[in-house]
Amino acid sequence: MPNLDLNLLVLLVLLACGIFSHNSAVTIAAGVLIVFKITPLSEFFPLLQQHGLNIGIVILTIGVLTPIASGKIPGEVILKSFLSWKSLLAIAIGLFVAWLGGRGVKLMTHQPNVVAGLLIGTVAGVALLRGVPVGPLIAAGVLSLFIGQS
Repeated sequence: MPNLDLNLLVLLVLLACGIFSHNSAVTIAAGVLIVFKITPLSEFFPLLQQHGLNIGIVILTIGVLTPIASGKIPGEVILKSFLSWKSLLAIAIGLFVAWLGGRGVKLMTHQPNVVAGLLIGTVAGVALLRGVPVGPLIAAGVLSLFIGQS
């Protein structure tokens, strides 16, 4: 019996979870990584590992800022957001979550042994609870608060 590639099996399970839960983000991500893994494109894994997170954050930020750039959220509305308590609370929470994400990046860099658990929890949340896959950074930030890592 040839050696079983457990990592490929995990990716296949994630692909199935993505398909089953109708979550295109998980489906596409797992499918792309499977293609990379079983073809000569696997030589690009170090490049994906080094730059993938930053590229993903840039793309996510572009998506978040698009309503401002397109004018769907007018400048006046942005200025008025500093006058509403809900908007001020949203700004404060945004600051807090960004801070948590920064702590999460540090934790994931300094303690890679927690990455697998964070990824499993995030993918499960995406696949089963219809979440979005931005959770690993925030989850790592929350974890850093519990384990005392900065």
